[in-house]
Amino acid sequence: MTSAIFETGGKQYKVKEGDELYIEKLDAEDNAKVKFDAVLAIFNEDSSTIGSPYIKGATVTAKVIKSGKAKKIIVYKMLRRKGYRRKQGHRQPYTKVIIEKISQKSTEKSTDTKKEAVKEVKETAKTTEKVEKVEKAPAKATATKTATAKTTATKKATTKTAAKATDKSKED
Repeated sequence: MTSAIFETGGKQYKVKEGDELYIEKLDAEDNAKVKFDAVLAIFNEDSSTIGSPYIKGATVTAKVIKSGKAKKIIVYKMLRRKGYRRKQGHRQPYTKVIIEKISQKSTEKSTDTKKEAVKEVKETAKTTEKVEKVEKAPAKATATKTATAKTTATKKATTKTAAKATDKSKED
């Protein structure tokens, strides 16, 4: 059975065809069809497709059953010994939908999660190792340059102090 992970209302949902779920309120009438195109992943029995971040051409089609408000929650704020008390109620609006269809363009390549994901990780690791080697080489050269500059500066300072000491001994 096909399942998908999609995003709506700042939240992500994992669904299968026929699932009913409560999502953040949508501007749609009852019995209207809604398409969600922010699909993050699609899973089949034999393969899976994972987007980066979304899968192009993939949609999740749902039918709006009803819209309403959830049960009231009480928000109570209080500071002890200060006389500060605030009581406020809130009912979160929602839309209840039923998932009708999960579709994907046939041109999208499906990836076997175990084999190809491991290959991709190995390839990225190799490229990062090459980049690190290239970046480290110039850093060593600059470190040696600064070290030689410091040693020459200390040699000059010691020769100056030695010269001053000999001048003082001649004056005495």
